[in-house]
Amino acid sequence: MCGRYKLTTPTGQIFETFRLTGARLNLRERFNIAPTQEAPVIRSTPTGRQLAMMRWGMVPQWAPDTRSAANAINARAETVAEKPTFRDALQSRRCLIAADGFYEWLTKGKIKQPHLFQLADGGAFAFAGLWERWEKGETPLETFTIICTDANPSVAAIHHRMPVILTPDQWERWLDVTYDAAAVLPLLKSPSVVLTTTRVSQKLNKVDNDDPSVLEAEPEKEPTLF
Repeated sequence: MCGRYKLTTPTGQIFETFRLTGARLNLRERFNIAPTQEAPVIRSTPTGRQLAMMRWGMVPQWAPDTRSAANAINARAETVAEKPTFRDALQSRRCLIAADGFYEWLTKGKIKQPHLFQLADGGAFAFAGLWERWEKGETPLETFTIICTDANPSVAAIHHRMPVILTPDQWERWLDVTYDAAAVLPLLKSPSVVLTTTRVSQKLNKVDNDDPSVLEAEPEKEPTLF
């Protein structure tokens, strides 16, 4: 799964990396993006790839309210084409989630130690995502989910699942909805990218801590069983 990630890459660099068009949003550095918060999402439009702010946690069009969002922050690659919450979006509302790192926790006894995974150069990359527009409230709400799959060797020692990371040569195919779901499902496999792993602070566990201090390594604690 993916329950927290970061995006501290400057806005201009994000626009350049993903070849974005349209209005340049003023993005602030985010060190601890958490479910139900807003984050930048890249989707295809008739005038090119554009950035939009959406809330993390999928609310399907047919949902009577938004309470399902907390349970739909991730979609499983193995079942995304079958689940009612995700299958329509897989066909026509695919997106990229810009990130430059994500976190998983290693459990030893009662200690849950967060680890940061990122590219060796710390650069931005893209998760495979889906988005929805819910219109049953007073104002429309756009939300997204991150697709996850089996962990690759870079992550497996810490956690058995990880977000699908699409390589740049896969972005256009994923965003192009003229390709049906069957044509893009092969992209949703364990990523081949090599990631670095860094122990980070347990400050990350509190969503209010969204600053560089969450990246500070702490002395390793001995696990306790009781």
